[in-house]
Amino acid sequence: MTQPASPLEPIRAFFQKLAERKHVPGLAYGVIVDGELVAAETLGVANVATQAAVTPDSIFRIASMTKSFAAAAILRLRDDGLLALDNAAADYVHELAAWTYPTADAVPVTVRQLLNMAAGFPEDNPWGDRQLHRTDAEMDVFYEAGMPWSTAPGTVFEYSNYAYMLLGRIVTNVAAMPFIDYVNRHFLQPLGMHSTFWQAEDVPPDRLALGYRWEDEQWKDEPMLPSGGDVAAFAGIFTSLNDLARWVAFFLDAFPPRDDEDNAPLRRSSRREMQQIGRTHAPSVTPNGLGKPPLMMAGGYGFGLAILENPTWHSVGHGGGLPGFGSYMCWAPNHRVGVIGLANVTYAGIGAACRQALATLVQSGGYKPTPVTPSSALVAARAEVIALLNQWDDERAAVLFADNFFLDMDREHWLKELADLRTKHGALTPSAEFKVENWLRGTWRMTGDRGWCDLFISLTPTVPPRVQALEIESTLPPSSALQAAADALAALTANPTRQGLRRLCAKEADFDAVWDQVRLANILCGSCAIGEVTGGDGKKWAGFRFTGPKGQADVTLRVNARGKSTEIVFQPVL
Repeated sequence: MTQPASPLEPIRAFFQKLAERKHVPGLAYGVIVDGELVAAETLGVANVATQAAVTPDSIFRIASMTKSFAAAAILRLRDDGLLALDNAAADYVHELAAWTYPTADAVPVTVRQLLNMAAGFPEDNPWGDRQLHRTDAEMDVFYEAGMPWSTAPGTVFEYSNYAYMLLGRIVTNVAAMPFIDYVNRHFLQPLGMHSTFWQAEDVPPDRLALGYRWEDEQWKDEPMLPSGGDVAAFAGIFTSLNDLARWVAFFLDAFPPRDDEDNAPLRRSSRREMQQIGRTHAPSVTPNGLGKPPLMMAGGYGFGLAILENPTWHSVGHGGGLPGFGSYMCWAPNHRVGVIGLANVTYAGIGAACRQALATLVQSGGYKPTPVTPSSALVAARAEVIALLNQWDDERAAVLFADNFFLDMDREHWLKELADLRTKHGALTPSAEFKVENWLRGTWRMTGDRGWCDLFISLTPTVPPRVQALEIESTLPPSSALQAAADALAALTANPTRQGLRRLCAKEADFDAVWDQVRLANILCGSCAIGEVTGGDGKKWAGFRFTGPKGQADVTLRVNARGKSTEIVFQPVL
């Protein structure tokens, strides 16, 4: 696919529509690729009264996105040996020692549970927003009073600003310096985030985006909430598009694991740890319009970051909302691309636009996943399997295969299967592509005089690693009867008729079920052309990729001796 001149071209409309729909005075958004802010745009004004335009250097409050800074501070203290994540939070904030827990069998809340939102605290939006001004002394009163639990600690995910207020206090106590000073010294300054602040009065006035709410068909000023003491850990930061891009790049740089020098403010392994699900939340299934597959999403919370999984890729990020502001950052670690957005209206809902933009960029095909490099053991094992496939050798096999291999299927059956493959396909030659799942497993194709085989190997957790599993899927070219059935079926997707389908189907076929599928293929895919063969034995069944202007489907056909279809199954390609 040809890439647009700017990565903003395919996503610009999402932000323009958001600005109109949500009555956003001003916003800034940008795309990060390989650690660089490669493109940015702004819309509207930072100050309604003066009509000062938003620029890439305008500074917005990012609210709960601050939580990732707090989590990074905790992990740095952990890495320095000053705290343990599975210790009780009361070990570091002594006011918690007298807390009464909701059940007799509950254990004290741990630092880890605070990080991944599993402490049992009640969800506290929007109450939490209005606590941002609290001083450390005022928070002491809350901590000493105890907690009205919503669930037992360590049982479920429940979003809590209060948990991150406590993490701010832990940093202050363990580091023996105020939380804000610790983050400034160990993260903002080393990363060159010189346009990031904790108080509105510290921001250069000509760069500060003021906050608004849309009410009574007009923008009204939102008072700028001050940050108090270590409570700022949950939502205190002000920053610019350029500085926030540095923070996103900091997390993207954690992937892939590698041997490069690791001298950043936080270890790459700890940054990766922050981006892993520590506590899952309930998956969601959202209707996507009649005739379209629903949008499925699962995920959870890591440390100061949320992780979303879909069937083909995953993203990491976090949003922030306070009176007057809404912001979001998200990125796809495996694709090295991210999107950020900042807006100056209460709860702007900019997250949906950012997530949609990221999905569009990833699915464009222009940002390929980072390839996995196979281990030398996997490369060697693949070469040995290839040699054995064409010419068996007992001594070679004895060295290559693990002790379970011939127990799961004995040597005689393996020899028969390999001989059958050579008879079916002739000499088999490996393709250049080796699809590596991880350092110790992968798949590749071997092409024969007739058809091909797809092979999968997995190595053992031993030194040296040996082959514990070998799977071989044989595919032969479809017969003329199978090809004719596929051609007829593809033609029906352009103009479905019951008469045409009856000519294609055998009497034993479930005609009504197939008729429904053909009509749906016409609606969802349009007139289809036959693409690659995806499987089959060459005589009785075959698989094909059908491609239409609106979508794709994998189709499985089975035919009887007369060439009539006994089974037809369409599976949409998501």
